[in-house]
Amino acid sequence: MKRLVLVLALMIVVSALAGVAAAQSPPAPSGPGVAGLPPAAVPLKIDKGDTAWMLTSSALVLLMTAPGLALFYGGMVRQKNALATLMQSFIIVALISVQWVLWGYSLAFGPDKGGIIGGVEWFGLRGVGAEPFEAYAKTIPHSVFMLFQMMFAIITPALITGAFAERKRFSAFIVFTLAWATLVYDPLAHWVWGDGGWLKKMGALDFAGGTVVHISSGVSALVCALMIGRRRGYGHQPMQPHNLPMTVMGAALLWFGWFGFNAGSALEANGLAASAFLATNTAAAAAALGWMFTEWMTRGKPTVLGAASGAVAGLVAITPASGYVGPVSSLIIGAFAGFLCYSACNLKAKFGYDDSLDVVGVHGVGGTWGALATGLFASRSINDGGADGLFFGNPGQLGTQLVAVLATYLMAGVGTMVILKVVDAIVGLRVGPEDEVAGLDLSQHSETAYALGGGSYGEFSSGGGTAFAEAMRAAEPKGRPVH
Repeated sequence: MKRLVLVLALMIVVSALAGVAAAQSPPAPSGPGVAGLPPAAVPLKIDKGDTAWMLTSSALVLLMTAPGLALFYGGMVRQKNALATLMQSFIIVALISVQWVLWGYSLAFGPDKGGIIGGVEWFGLRGVGAEPFEAYAKTIPHSVFMLFQMMFAIITPALITGAFAERKRFSAFIVFTLAWATLVYDPLAHWVWGDGGWLKKMGALDFAGGTVVHISSGVSALVCALMIGRRRGYGHQPMQPHNLPMTVMGAALLWFGWFGFNAGSALEANGLAASAFLATNTAAAAAALGWMFTEWMTRGKPTVLGAASGAVAGLVAITPASGYVGPVSSLIIGAFAGFLCYSACNLKAKFGYDDSLDVVGVHGVGGTWGALATGLFASRSINDGGADGLFFGNPGQLGTQLVAVLATYLMAGVGTMVILKVVDAIVGLRVGPEDEVAGLDLSQHSETAYALGGGSYGEFSSGGGTAFAEAMRAAEPKGRPVH
């Protein structure tokens, strides 16, 4: 714990020094003409309708993490890990909100440094105010654009938590999340969306986060699952979801919030937002059916968990394409995503890695398909600010999308591996065997999700997890595992 406090203190000191350095230069104005941009021909004017829509969209995307993703993941783990899983999504909202205000937004969207990263000129949101910033959004305050992008920065590391559910130290989770957001997410966001980012200048299309959000989290999830290792008893003990109604409720909230995620990425309350909204719903519906019917044919019965997972897979796949494709294209993208992601999730048993909640199969594979499908189905008739894809006469766009996918694989994979090595050396990645058997609720938080026995939350001390595990093993009938 002392090492964790020292690491966090060091990060804060470094951030403060960066802020002092940024303060030596004049304040960065929040308007046209910044970072080498030509001044606007006419003054920019805030549109109240667009601003209201973007504030609403920001709230919808926040809802996707907590409660949406928290419930979706929380219901899929075993009962002894329910609170710990909810806690991870919940605390990421707080952690990344602070990181984004201090340095995250400046690194992701600040004045370009060689197409790779933003500068620290906007440290602490210095110069990010009520006036529009033309490079990103012409009709809403710069601060509103920042808030909208904050919600994306929040949910992306939260997605990764599903890969190491039920076995990672909370202290390691905190350090990993902060480092990953800073060293992986922020540069990727700048590459794809930042003014001057090299993938943006190349012409890569990612309307709402196929590469930046879903591929990065899916690839990082795979690295986490491989490096942290499988759960104790994986493949030998039952590890079924403890509360599927909770998971379905979470999936429904994700579907609802995703309209802010995708339609909000139009950055205006206009026809493009309506088109993205329709594409999002169509793909989710098609993928839910695609997953359900594939599972029905292969396993004999459709499942509620499968339908919910299919809907999320469709939402993932349509995310990069939502602002560039029509309803028929979105239906094809979604239906294929349901089949593809279902198949990918079933491969993890063959390869032997323990991606607890199928982040790789849904977000990694779904995001990859969506990014490449954008290169197939994108049409300038939907969004004249984009490009045509292969099926509309521009095969080069598919190649550009492939470059963006591979660059994201490399950045997320290598970055995550390095961060995990460092975090393991500092605080250790994984809880001990006895604490894992007891469950993370008790061993990491001294709480239980369902206190049916009347015990108080405060009765478990820092050593209570081990004692509880021993008591559980003693109480188990011989030959039956503790789970």
